[in-house]
Amino acid sequence: MNVALYSQKVKKDFHPYLNEIFAVFEEFKWIPILEKKLKVELVKLFPQLADCKTYESPEDFKSGIDLAISMGGDGTFIQMVGYVKDSNVPVVGINTGRLGFMSNVSKNHIREALTRIKDSKYTLQDRSLIEIETKDHLFGDDNFAFNELTIHKKDSASMISIRVELDGKYMNAYWADGLIVSTPTGSTAYSLSCGGPIVTPGCMVHIITPIAPHNLNVRPVLIPDFKEIRLVAECRSKSLLLTLDSRSKIIKNNYEIIVRKAKFCIKVIQFEDYNFVDTIRDKLLWGLDKRN
Repeated sequence: MNVALYSQKVKKDFHPYLNEIFAVFEEFKWIPILEKKLKVELVKLFPQLADCKTYESPEDFKSGIDLAISMGGDGTFIQMVGYVKDSNVPVVGINTGRLGFMSNVSKNHIREALTRIKDSKYTLQDRSLIEIETKDHLFGDDNFAFNELTIHKKDSASMISIRVELDGKYMNAYWADGLIVSTPTGSTAYSLSCGGPIVTPGCMVHIITPIAPHNLNVRPVLIPDFKEIRLVAECRSKSLLLTLDSRSKIIKNNYEIIVRKAKFCIKVIQFEDYNFVDTIRDKLLWGLDKRN
């Protein structure tokens, strides 16, 4: 089996876990395929990887890769999603970061997790994405987000106004510091910190969450993910900031953005005892109340 490995950094405290991963690969006769920049760093520690194949674009995942492993936190997982894209290659995240809602396999259970994958003792969970359409193709082929789209004010303390239409029908004009359109996966990211709801994966919805809205009666809204969302942002300054996950672009005043559900999903590997509900309970410390 050909396994793509990705990590943004090779920290010293990663070394024992990398040793374990490559030992398991050798035992299972799995062939590692490394992200091009990552290989440069890893060869310094593991000279035996000098002959490893590399990948550097989503096209490399269209054939010859059977599994993708993200090693890091949720930010690293999202970077791996950018490579996997519409290839249908299953992804598993090993958490060496902090919270790890997506990278939910503990770094202390690497061998156990990889053994389960080898023995096909897992399920695949489809995670939806959003994609955007703009007249100038602002993000090119990277016009999708795994977590969320966000419109922010850029260089002014004044609020901005974001007009929202659903399937061509006017919904609301949000006076706020910004607006988030989130996937169910992204419900535990920026949207959550702005008061948005936690949504379990598989729910066919998008979440519209205002950032610090001026009107107290404005609340996050769940909408069916088959509805097209049209956004137009207005501000007193000349520019705003549009973000797709960790990628940002400056946009002009009155810029129009069409948001839809992406045509592809990401297949995330799930184990029976590393499911979404267990992850939420563990990461958010639910159940620690003495009454429970």
